[in-house]
Amino acid sequence: MPDMTAPKKPPLRDSRIADNKKAAFNYHIEERYECGLVLQGWEVKAVRAGKVQITEGYVVVRDGELYLIGCLIHPLRSTSTHVSADSARTRKLLMHKQEIQRLIGKVEQKGYTLVPLNLHWKNGRVKCEIALARGKAEHDKRDTIKEREGKREVERAMKQRRL
Repeated sequence: MPDMTAPKKPPLRDSRIADNKKAAFNYHIEERYECGLVLQGWEVKAVRAGKVQITEGYVVVRDGELYLIGCLIHPLRSTSTHVSADSARTRKLLMHKQEIQRLIGKVEQKGYTLVPLNLHWKNGRVKCEIALARGKAEHDKRDTIKEREGKREVERAMKQRRL
């Protein structure tokens, strides 16, 4: 008798699309939020191909809505000729109105800003994780570098000891 169970789904690929590694170095992350991203068809195809860069991106509030600026989505070579592909266009972020109002109140406080942390897939849709963050001072960045180098030295010593 043949096996009548449902076919197994292929394993999920990594849901991360792009990370903003500079954000953790340049900012103290206070709160994280997940929001949707309004994309055009060619942009979704380029995102699937991994043609995304968000390291220079930032979030602004205009007329009570959030927009992602500086996120680059490079068009594929196969993009249609009748579509004008602008890789650096401003993209709208989708969140609940109450969350946006709360963020507006916090961003108006001195020193807070909104930065994109990553783009990822969730239920077949592209989501953007943004953070309410406060800029780091120069000495804080130096402390971060010292901590990172200290961890590397400890790992090197542990590796040498294992050998």
